[in-house]
This record gives sequence, structure tokens and C-alpha cells, in this order.
Amino acid sequence: MNIHEYQGKEILASYGVRVQRGIVANNAVEAVAAAKQLTTETGTSWYVVKAQVHAGGRGKGGGVKLAKGIDKVEGIASEIIGMQLVTPQTSAEGKKVHKVLIAEDVYYPGESETSEFYVSVLLNRGTGRNMIMYSTEGGMDIEEVAEHTPHLIFTEEIDPNVGLQGFQARRIAFNLGLSGNAFKEMVKFIDALYKAYIGSDASMFEINPVLKTSDNKILAVDAKVNIDDNALYRQKAYAEMRDILEENPIEVEAKEVGLNYVDLDGTVGCMVNGAGLAMATMDLIKYAGFEPANFLDVGGTADAKRVETAFRIILKDPNVKAILINIFGGIVRCDRVAQGVVDAYKNMGDAIKVPIIVRLQGTNAEIAKELIDNSGMPILSAVQFQEAADQVQAALSVVS
Repeated sequence: MNIHEYQGKEILASYGVRVQRGIVANNAVEAVAAAKQLTTETGTSWYVVKAQVHAGGRGKGGGVKLAKGIDKVEGIASEIIGMQLVTPQTSAEGKKVHKVLIAEDVYYPGESETSEFYVSVLLNRGTGRNMIMYSTEGGMDIEEVAEHTPHLIFTEEIDPNVGLQGFQARRIAFNLGLSGNAFKEMVKFIDALYKAYIGSDASMFEINPVLKTSDNKILAVDAKVNIDDNALYRQKAYAEMRDILEENPIEVEAKEVGLNYVDLDGTVGCMVNGAGLAMATMDLIKYAGFEPANFLDVGGTADAKRVETAFRIILKDPNVKAILINIFGGIVRCDRVAQGVVDAYKNMGDAIKVPIIVRLQGTNAEIAKELIDNSGMPILSAVQFQEAADQVQAALSVVS
């Protein structure tokens, strides 16, 4: 579950991480009030207005702007709130901005130059251990740094038996070229950041940039956080941070009815039972020369009601030109699934305007095929993978 920057900073601050302070606002009037309150609390006279969307690269799309005075806040907030923000991490359509964070200016002049770093905590799936990835090249896309200057990216793997050790935090601060008070501050920052990552059951904490201020403080200017969905049952407070306005509405609806659905960019809708078979089905579609429109796992049951619900979810995507149902009848019998498909088709009437290909394999697969073939419904049936691929190809060739 992704959360907003201001929410990520709330989590960080609760674990003792120093953050760039800010107040969230839903409109321009609230933005001005937030700026006034921020001045009272921090003394800042410049303000950073940040769009709050679940995507990185906001500055490149015009979603982060500096207001050099409180008289500039209302105008900038009005420009950002309501805009369709397009960044390298959004679709071409972008994301609508519903709120902004009014943050204090932390790039004030002082005894030394400011410096920006990149720090993230995430799981290294290759080793099964958490790791801290960091670089002196903060403020830049880490992908570009990895491509052009990979020697500037460091990693520190954490042994789960002992957790983050003091010498590791010191090594990170040393590799970032820090000394004196900034070195000590970075050691504390890394320790608190890792505690926040573990304590919140996060799958990623990305801070870009981590700032060394002109008076040698270390703080998080940004926070991109993902909480593990599987841990939300024990993270009730964080579960309430979910913003469904930032999520795909079809995915939200599917989740509410218990379907595992992920929206994709293709034209062939998928209805499958089991994640492994779903992945294989998407490969099958690509093998046929097309792209899957979704990942949809209906689970172990596939009665008429569930199949109908899945149909309606898939057909909400206007790009779907055909639907491939690929079910392995292990727990559930194929003939029961076939009857569910036929009944759902009858119930939906003219709502289904695209070809449907059903591939059933397993218990009573032959009976299921006969049931579909004799239903009188315009449903194409298949038993073998290749047969299903050929059916998809033929159906879409007619459509195109």
C-alpha cells in the first residue's frame, strides 16, 4: 500500500527521524493558513508547495514549486491542486492532484554548503535480506545514477539475526563523505530510519533527497513509502492512511468483492484461478501476438455469481477486445465453472460485446467443454493451451 509523502514523514517522525516539517492542505485557502502556521512553528518565510500523489518525479512535472513569500502560496497552490500531474512514474494521462503539502524551506544559508543524498531501505529478494541502498547523488533519479555512475551507489545488507549494527550506520555516513556533527547526525538518521522500516512493516522506504543542511543537520526532505499489504491487519493506524483516490478505481472495486485484479495495458482480458496459471496465461496471450489487459485471479471458486462479477470488472476496461478464461479444475470441477460461465453470460445479456474463449482443464474438463459447446451461447471452448492461443488469435483477428 503506497502512502503520501506527508504520511510517510509522520511515520518517520514517530521513530525519531528528523524531517522537513510541513502541513497538508486541500485547497488554496488552507494552504495559506498552513503557511502561516508553519511560520509560527518554524520561523520559515519561504515555502515549498508539493503535490501529494503516489508517484515520484513530481518536480519534473511541475508538482513541486517554491513560494518565496507567503503572498505567493495561494497562487501556486491553486495552480497545483486540480492539475493532472504527469511524471516519469505516471501514465501519459497523469494523476489528478487533490492536496498539497506546504513545507518549510530547509535550504537556508549557513556555515557550510548543503548536500543531498539518496537513502532507501528495501528487501533484497536475491539474498532474502533487508538492505540499505545509498548514494551521494541525492535529488536525482536513482535509475539514471545506476546506469551512468553505478560506482556511486552503495549497499549495506542487514543480517536478520542481529539487525542493523552500529558499524554499518557509521560506514554509511563515512561513504557519504560526512564528518563531525553531520557524521553523527547521519548515524542517528540511519538507525531511526531502519527502525521505522521494520516497525511499520514497510516493503520500501525511499528518502530522496536526504539533506545535510547548512548547519550540519540531517533530515528527510521527501518520503516515498510502501507498506506491506499483508501486514495491514496488525498496522491498523497505517491502514487508515490508504487513499483510494490514488488507486485504480477498477482495482479498488475488485478488491472490495474479493478478486485479485491488476490493471494492465493490453486488449485481452484474463480470468484465471491461481497466480501461477495467471502468469502462464499472460505468457500465452503474448505468444499469440497480443497483450494481456489485466491479471485477474478468481480464486478457488468460480460459480455464476463470481464469474459474472469478474466479467463486469474486466469489461470496465474499454481496451478489452476479448476475454480468455483459463481454469484448472482441481479444487473446483470444470463442469461447475462452465455452468457458471454460461449462467453469467445469460444474466448479462448484451453487456458482453467481445469474444469469450474458455479453456478448462482438470476434473470433468470434457464434460465442461460439451456443456459450453451445447449452450447455444457464442462462447469458444478449448482444452489445450495451444488451442486456446489459436482461439484468441482467431477471435481478435476478426475483431481487428
